[in-house]
Amino acid sequence: MSTTIKQLRAFVTVARTRSLAEASAQLHISQPAISIAIRSLEESLGGDLFSRDGRQLVLTPEGTQFVERAQQLLHNWDSTLDAVQQRFQLQQGQLSIAAIPAFALNQLPTLLEKFHRRHPDINIVLEDIVMERVVSAVQDGRAELGISFRPDELGNLDFTPIADDRFIAVLPPAHRYGKKKSLRWQDLARESFIAMNRGSAVRRWTDGAFAQAASEVHSPHKPRLLCEASQLSTIGRLVQSGLGVSAVPSLCEEQMRSYGLLCKRLTTPEVVHQVGILTRSSGGLSSAASAFKAIAAGH
Repeated sequence: MSTTIKQLRAFVTVARTRSLAEASAQLHISQPAISIAIRSLEESLGGDLFSRDGRQLVLTPEGTQFVERAQQLLHNWDSTLDAVQQRFQLQQGQLSIAAIPAFALNQLPTLLEKFHRRHPDINIVLEDIVMERVVSAVQDGRAELGISFRPDELGNLDFTPIADDRFIAVLPPAHRYGKKKSLRWQDLARESFIAMNRGSAVRRWTDGAFAQAASEVHSPHKPRLLCEASQLSTIGRLVQSGLGVSAVPSLCEEQMRSYGLLCKRLTTPEVVHQVGILTRSSGGLSSAASAFKAIAAGH
């Protein structure tokens, strides 16, 4: 027969009060129910825990040895329940997020401020890393949530879209295209172009847009690749220096404007990609992650 928390609590309370009546009042359980709980515990352990001394219950030597351990078991149980309840009530816990730098720098601070205002006791761990590493961080369990463009292959992940992102052109302040309201990809193909590094999703998308633009207008123009960088912020600084132009996700527009750059809508083709939250398909989310996901999704 297995021992239950109810039996341990009845035993410890009777050991402290030495009275079934007093234990019954404290636990709000009938005296017969307490007697049954203790008798079942004794049967499970294989011997008596109490002996009677007149009208009082007195611990046997075995009961005296067991009571301290029973008290510790109850303390551990109550502490564990309290910790879990605090996590469910968002009074304790941790939120781990991996986010692409463009989102981490430009959009995430506002969301985290709102989350922290509502749940100030949750510790936040943030990694701002490239898209490919965001995906692996969620897959490996290093981050509970990932914020990224939608990957080409989801595998064992779920993706919840929160916004659409359109690529924009970024130009030095005094560029000859400065007065245009929008630009075509073929316009950028005539300029020295600063690209993301090969292998990145942004590079695949820009290369694809240039190829599609050239085929649609039957143009021989190919982008004149000046250099590559691994961070969109570095690309912004290179454009700021006058080295060339680039195309970046509109997530970065506020950041690029802070560098003094011109930001123009890009068409022909218009490159649109979803930004959203990545989670593992199997297993549920913690209360903290669920709360942040609802804020990010606008709920």
